[in-house]
Amino acid sequence: MIKRKMLTLSLSAVAVLSLAACSSSQSTSKKTSSAPSGKLSNVSYNSHKASYYRGGTSYSGKVRSLKLNTSKYTTKTITVNKKKIKVRCYTNLVYVSKPVSTKYQSMNIYVPEKYFHNKKINGYTKSTAPIFMPNNIGGYMAGTAGTLTASAMGGGGGAPSGTKSSSKPTGKAPTTSGKSSSSSASLNANGGASSTSATQAALAKGYVVAAPGARGRDTKQNGKYTGKAPSAIVDLKAAVRYLKFNKSRLAGNTNKIISDGTSAGGAMSALLGSTGNSAGYKPYLKAIGAANTSDNIFASFVFAPITNLDNANTAYEWEFSGVNSISGASMTPGASSSQTTLTSKQKKLSKQLQSAFVSYVNKSGIKDNGQTLKLNSDGTGSFATLIKKQIMNSAQTALDKGTTIKASKYPWLTIKSGKVTNVDLTKYFKSVGRSKTPPAFDALDVSQAENIEFGDSTTNAKHFTKFSQTHNTKSGATTADSSIIKLMNPMDYIGQKSTATTAKHFWIRYGETDSNTSVAVPTLLAQKLKNAGVDVNYHVQWNTGHAGDYDMTNMFKWVDSIAK
Repeated sequence: MIKRKMLTLSLSAVAVLSLAACSSSQSTSKKTSSAPSGKLSNVSYNSHKASYYRGGTSYSGKVRSLKLNTSKYTTKTITVNKKKIKVRCYTNLVYVSKPVSTKYQSMNIYVPEKYFHNKKINGYTKSTAPIFMPNNIGGYMAGTAGTLTASAMGGGGGAPSGTKSSSKPTGKAPTTSGKSSSSSASLNANGGASSTSATQAALAKGYVVAAPGARGRDTKQNGKYTGKAPSAIVDLKAAVRYLKFNKSRLAGNTNKIISDGTSAGGAMSALLGSTGNSAGYKPYLKAIGAANTSDNIFASFVFAPITNLDNANTAYEWEFSGVNSISGASMTPGASSSQTTLTSKQKKLSKQLQSAFVSYVNKSGIKDNGQTLKLNSDGTGSFATLIKKQIMNSAQTALDKGTTIKASKYPWLTIKSGKVTNVDLTKYFKSVGRSKTPPAFDALDVSQAENIEFGDSTTNAKHFTKFSQTHNTKSGATTADSSIIKLMNPMDYIGQKSTATTAKHFWIRYGETDSNTSVAVPTLLAQKLKNAGVDVNYHVQWNTGHAGDYDMTNMFKWVDSIAK
């Protein structure tokens, strides 16, 4: 097997800033009008108390105002691509009126100063500029509000489960131009993309940046777990509502909010774009004092999403069944650092999960060019052909940009006269390499990051699939409530116009060497969105691993093409 190193995110294209971070404070005020689709005033808590929706906590403090005090800000001059940009900074803005954690339920907003002097940037004005909304979530852990000068590192250390082990960045990742860079930087401490460079580049393009924090699986308060599912997506929705509530006071177009996230943050961005105004989240939003307005957004950047968790175990084994060696197993919670191959029991589980994925695809009804995607029992079929096309396109795009691809290094790839003509999927999957043991996400001993995400206020970890609960090895382990599992899966909302508002545009990227989830996951996400009539820009990025916010030049060109 060809060993492939996981590439990490390059953040070198944007110049280093010269001054310290801004600071600001919060203010007092009254509400603006609400959008009927997001109304919270008549939401009931059903059979649960309000504390249930707050991670087992109650709120007895003063109800905070959600009005943005536009007089409280600082300014900072940053340098991006040798150009100085003066930025107005509104920071430490708590975006809910009854916070569980002000550390995470806060946001920083950055606005190019030119907008306050009736000037245009990149054709945008103070009222028309898109609002770029990056999150720092990784590994389903909490993330603090993004800053201008340094990565927000969230609430805990460690990389996302299954990330290949490396103390230093490995390989070369794309820069904003899409070409490889001689230097690279790691994902943030939680395994999500560091949003600093994207924030700087967005400001240079004339966008307003709103960078919220959010609770995560590691958030605790007074002995309670206060950030379990669906807390992170609820917090991001509340941040969107804060922006819309303040639309008359805030620079930027709140009808053009664009989310951005990587890994678990990519899952959050996909959810945010797929579940606008869905009723299932409303009791959670009401309990934390979210603004009484809507939470649908305009577009989503989705990088390396660890999503569709109900089916992620099966998708992973469809790709890696038969690949019995393990790379980076020590990074997988619950796995032995010395384990290098699957056990006989794990091989059996892999086959069972692979078969279940075949059934899932065949029942999904997802189409490509009008034809329903299918898989045969051996894993072949029209869906496998679609995956093959994605990998072929990845290589062809790289070739067309001048990348040298030698057949001796990629024996699974056939190139004739500069054209990619075939991919041997079995050899390709072996080349990528397995980094997780089955089940990859819902561990039988509830030890994976995703198990911990699905815990509740008093239980640290739970199963979220029937398969893993059936094969459970942890005494007393239970399964998360089905309603909460649904709240974490964008696939359950796409195309359901009567129950959720889907963003009009999605930019989805997955690294060709990524082994943190199966390439089937973002491909199915992209296809279901396309089937629902959504504008989707999906690409498998050549020679890239589990990373985000790369190829920013084209990324922001795409924003300009949809926002102007």
